[in-house]
Amino acid sequence: MASQTADTRGGAARTPHRSRVLIIGAGFSGMGMAIQLLKAGRSDFVILEKADEVGGTWRENTYPGCACDVPSHMYSFSFEPNPGWSELWSGQEEIFAYLRGLADKYGLRAKTHFGRTVDGGYWDETENRWHVRTEEGDDYVAQYLVAGVGALHVPNVPDLPGMADFGGVAFHSARWDHGYDLAGKRVAVIGTGASAVQFVPEIVDAVADLQLYQRTPAWVVPRKNLTIGTRMRRVFGLVPPVRRAFRDGIYWVSEALAIGLNGHSNLMRPLERIAKKNIARSIADPALQRKLTPDYRIGCKRILGSSDYYPALAKPNVEIISEGIERVTGSGIVAGDGRVREADAIIFATGFHVTDGFDSVNLAGVGGRELVPHWNEHGIQTHLGITVAGYPNAFFLLGPNTALGHNSVVFMIEQQIRYVLAAMALVDRSGAEAIAVRPEVQDRFNEDIQAKLSKGVWTNGGCVSWYLDAKGVNRTIWPGFTWQYWLRTRRLDPSDFELVGTVAETAAAVVETTG
Repeated sequence: MASQTADTRGGAARTPHRSRVLIIGAGFSGMGMAIQLLKAGRSDFVILEKADEVGGTWRENTYPGCACDVPSHMYSFSFEPNPGWSELWSGQEEIFAYLRGLADKYGLRAKTHFGRTVDGGYWDETENRWHVRTEEGDDYVAQYLVAGVGALHVPNVPDLPGMADFGGVAFHSARWDHGYDLAGKRVAVIGTGASAVQFVPEIVDAVADLQLYQRTPAWVVPRKNLTIGTRMRRVFGLVPPVRRAFRDGIYWVSEALAIGLNGHSNLMRPLERIAKKNIARSIADPALQRKLTPDYRIGCKRILGSSDYYPALAKPNVEIISEGIERVTGSGIVAGDGRVREADAIIFATGFHVTDGFDSVNLAGVGGRELVPHWNEHGIQTHLGITVAGYPNAFFLLGPNTALGHNSVVFMIEQQIRYVLAAMALVDRSGAEAIAVRPEVQDRFNEDIQAKLSKGVWTNGGCVSWYLDAKGVNRTIWPGFTWQYWLRTRRLDPSDFELVGTVAETAAAVVETTG
């Protein structure tokens, strides 16, 4: 009989939810894992989702102009292609619709417990099961735990002095206040990353004035979106080889960029010249040109694409402030130049908690070792960004050092899903209960990727980016080509792992107990 647990909401005993696989998150990672589990005949799984709908990043981010900077035919599952993408780079609404469509097709909502925020979990070494709790008071028990929480789900809002005194409206771009009318308002935008590059051109004509607080300028190359016509979409639907060839072409063109990012940064100079021309064609003021031109190598931070960002900044109602922020007042912002600029609204375009994005999972593994404190002390380390020594049957999708600066993370997610399924299959074949990566295997992997990252533009390009942790170590990016990651994950090497709870181990335990 299932064990009972206390319900933190009412004190009554509750029966834990039990399943073979527990997936955290219903974004690209979690949904992809669920779909492939179904295709593999593994339907005993539950998805935990903190929101009331699937979609992850593409549900959360609804700011004006929100779109993906990876071509849509590449930023989608190869096993669930969409021939109907209307543009080369699709917007948030179309990507969100794609994910909702997959949820409908595979009945994923029926397998998802919405409104469940994971509060932590632990590995029961006697039972060989993961026990996970939620803030809502629910308990889950599963043989396998798959964390598909992603990196772009916890907004990073800086703790500015005086922010509590601000009398206007303030929100993060990922929590866009659609009920607030920006028309005619004095708007302060803090940050010049990917989201700002997209939404600033969308709001600039509506606001009375726009103050853009820039800590470090971004490299922005020109990019004009292309409409995919009805005829071409019909061809993609009727002739799959054409669609695959189109996707393959996008993939290999994107892969070429990895050469310059990984140890050959001089090859990026032509791209820098293109980005500088993008500034010059829109900005006439030499002083403003200098303010918007980065002093680090392109690729050190994520390369952005837009043909309307600089024209927006050239408008007379826009001011670029690069002296930093001293404090916030009840009616505006005092910048580092000492000037007080009145504002009706503050919009934070300050990105997300990336290197600490897994803190919310808060797992305790073998011996009760807590993952987050361990990573804080020793640095974030995994094997292939998927498994962690001391945490059997726990898998991370799009985990540490598997994000990209040049290609589609969906490609990486697919390789990780296949690897997780291979691990589960190995456990089944072996008659075991769990699989755990060997510490020495994890150590070799991290030594290898950190040696490669030390030669990359992220380390030597002269910038500080969200790719780096608090100690300046890159715990985010995969160093190299994505096809190299495919090679390393296409087969699971059993010698990299220990099997836990095998028939032999169980028999030995019985002998020891009865002897």
